Amino acid sequence: MDRYIIILAAGKGTRMKSDMPKVLHQVGGKAMVELVLDASEALHPQKIVTVVGHGAEQVSTVIGDRSAVVEQKEQLGTGHAILMAEDELGDKDGMTLIASGDAPLFTVDTLNHLFEYHATSGNAVTVLTAKAPDPTGYGRIVRDELGNVVRIVEQKDATPAEQAIHEVNTGVYVFDNKLLFSSLHEVTNDNAQGEYYLPDTLEILRTQGYTVGAYTMEDFDESMGVNDRVALSKANAVLRERVNKQHMQNGVTLIDPQTTYIDTDVQIGRDTVIEPNVVLKGHTVIGANVHLTSGTQIVDSVVDDGAQIDASHLEEAHVGPKATVGPFAHLRPKADLREEAHAGNFVEVKNATLGARSKMGHLSYLGDATVGEDVNIGAGTIFVNYDGVDKHHSNVGDRSFIGSNTKIISPVNIGDEAVTAAGSTITDDIPAHAMGIARSRQTTKPDFWKRTPLFKKFGQSDDAK
Repeated sequence: MDRYIIILAAGKGTRMKSDMPKVLHQVGGKAMVELVLDASEALHPQKIVTVVGHGAEQVSTVIGDRSAVVEQKEQLGTGHAILMAEDELGDKDGMTLIASGDAPLFTVDTLNHLFEYHATSGNAVTVLTAKAPDPTGYGRIVRDELGNVVRIVEQKDATPAEQAIHEVNTGVYVFDNKLLFSSLHEVTNDNAQGEYYLPDTLEILRTQGYTVGAYTMEDFDESMGVNDRVALSKANAVLRERVNKQHMQNGVTLIDPQTTYIDTDVQIGRDTVIEPNVVLKGHTVIGANVHLTSGTQIVDSVVDDGAQIDASHLEEAHVGPKATVGPFAHLRPKADLREEAHAGNFVEVKNATLGARSKMGHLSYLGDATVGEDVNIGAGTIFVNYDGVDKHHSNVGDRSFIGSNTKIISPVNIGDEAVTAAGSTITDDIPAHAMGIARSRQTTKPDFWKRTPLFKKFGQSDDAK
């Protein structure tokens, strides 16, 4: 049976108190509507239609070509929103799942089981339900003696007996597609809000003699909708626990999962050890046997097998096998450390390659440069790459030695096995095997201490008398 999905993403979300559309707030590093789309695509439907409204342009940009998009220009309720998809789906045979763009925690397994149950049940509509530990605020599922859904009763309308029911409506449904749209045309807005409500279709279909059923999922946490910042934090916590558990089951050691923040698209190899207070974001890929120490943050970067990142920050960078970074290093976009390279404490690298086994240990900046293999870069070295208008590139050959406090004024080419003297300002190329010295001669002024204000303060030591 063909599958279709409608995602409701038109609401403003006033309780979020935000200028951003509610469905674009992030859970696990992705906009909520993106997470719903991820699960929807994994169900392999014939078509996905997303209904946008508030912030339609912003939401549509995030959705891109992953879904057909229709707009609900007036916020007249969920039933009205779904009718906006009629031109896309109204004549289709099959079953249609209704999902919410602000409920990002439903798993592919749960939604797939719902589809499968509906396909074999003979129901006109199947409601996805859950057993809530505390059902307060949720619509209660009232069943008959055969287990069919008689009605969904909202909290304010429920009798004491109905309020005692713990089975609640999650807001997700699967309909026979054509019955969905035919019943929506019979829904009225005769209510306090003057809106057209999707759940009203259940009573319409039941009155017409169709069966309304329910499928109860196992994990109530999946049903969490996000209406405010408190719920947003809870949804992040649920997804973080789910993601971290999956990585641990795959052979990753998380010393303290509660303080480890890993976005949903991050990949991590086995036997990697992650200490507390580590943040991995975006499309980061971490290899096997990697060690990430506390305080590390990695964004959209690749860290190869056996590397160690010590309390450092990486953005769109690449760290090669067995390379070491930090502590307190900053690898910016297009930083590329090759095998066994080392960028140490307070080192910054941007748009530059540090070759295999090369070392840049202390308080240095490497920008717009290519450094060869087995190079030693002394403390305080700066690649001066920017002239105020343009960036310039320098090259350092294999096995070269760059003395401490060298300033390389790009563009400069330093040959293989060349040396720069400490404290030099290098403005010209240095050929292979040569030394570049660019500093003034030292002048020593004897007995200068007596001419300083310090002499008046401290006098002269006995040794100097």
